[in-house]
Amino acid sequence: MINYKNLSTTFLTFICFTVNSNIIDSLKLPNDFRIDIFAEKLNSPRQIAETKNGHIIVGSKKGSDIIALVDTNKSGTYEQLVVASGLKNPAGVTVYDDDLYFAEMDTVWIINNIDAWIDSASKILPEKKIYMNDLPGETWHGLKYIDFGPDGNLYIPVGVPCNICIEPQTKDPRFAAIHKYVDGELITVADGVRNSVGFDWHPVTKKMYFSDNGRDWLGDNSPSCELNVVDKEGSFYGYPYKHAKDIIDPEFGHMIPNIEKDFVDPIAELGPHVAPLGIAFYDGKTFPEKYHNSVFVALHGSWNKYNGKSGYKVVLVQLDEEGNYLNQEDFISGWLSKEDAWGRPAAPFVMSDGSLLISDDKYNVIYRVTYKG
Repeated sequence: MINYKNLSTTFLTFICFTVNSNIIDSLKLPNDFRIDIFAEKLNSPRQIAETKNGHIIVGSKKGSDIIALVDTNKSGTYEQLVVASGLKNPAGVTVYDDDLYFAEMDTVWIINNIDAWIDSASKILPEKKIYMNDLPGETWHGLKYIDFGPDGNLYIPVGVPCNICIEPQTKDPRFAAIHKYVDGELITVADGVRNSVGFDWHPVTKKMYFSDNGRDWLGDNSPSCELNVVDKEGSFYGYPYKHAKDIIDPEFGHMIPNIEKDFVDPIAELGPHVAPLGIAFYDGKTFPEKYHNSVFVALHGSWNKYNGKSGYKVVLVQLDEEGNYLNQEDFISGWLSKEDAWGRPAAPFVMSDGSLLISDDKYNVIYRVTYKG
């Protein structure tokens, strides 16, 4: 048996590429793009962030640690470094003004000057402090994806703890919404949102776009999951009364005439049960022009369709400079083969060098996509 702990980092990387080369070859990308394993042996990796010094931070869906991927020798080989431990489902991570923020279901933590700690090679974990700790902690749709917007505020979604319901958000309006944290208070940015696990801002218009997962048990082909845009803060996106552009909910749709809100339709329908999670606008400089100002969406994949799984791919939703929808197309597919899914893309992230990272919380790796045209 190979003792991986005693192997050098370089040899570990060689093993990684040898073991995974055949299965990675099954992934399909546009011409002149290349995909490789960036990091392996992770614990259900989710959201990704990058520090100013180029260290990669990774959240975890099922684990208890926040991990930094550190290229100590600037050789392209990244070692795993535990940044924080003893956590519960710390899926969300972001870096802002040299500080690292990461989210459990009910708490957001901060570690100041994260690069300074990583570069010091200290063997003592850095001090983490509570940034906010009054979020709903229900586990169903409870993972927190976080990021700072162009306004310098932290944005946080709160999904509903059910498939379809109205009581939780009636009692606590933080449910079924995306908020921003301003001066110690949550301000609702998007309401009527069932379960968003990804958002980003258009590089030109600075408007926020977000994914939303459609409800279950209305059949294999309904309703579609969504990509939405926030034109006006506080807008209402339909849940639980209406789904996608035109699906009236059989349980709560009859209440629509009594709802004194304007319903906002999605800018794009992504397909039923595809489970869109993380999204990322391409703001790098190495991909061709068609990718600029357009958004990558990770479709995590269906879990309860009777006739044929869907999703399990990364799609490109192409937008113009004003953020208007143009089209959508597959960018990476191949994780699903004859109803057997060996991987599930979870969160895309554009690195400072222009390459695209994608976490996979089933295969427990992060991929790196580069353009070689």
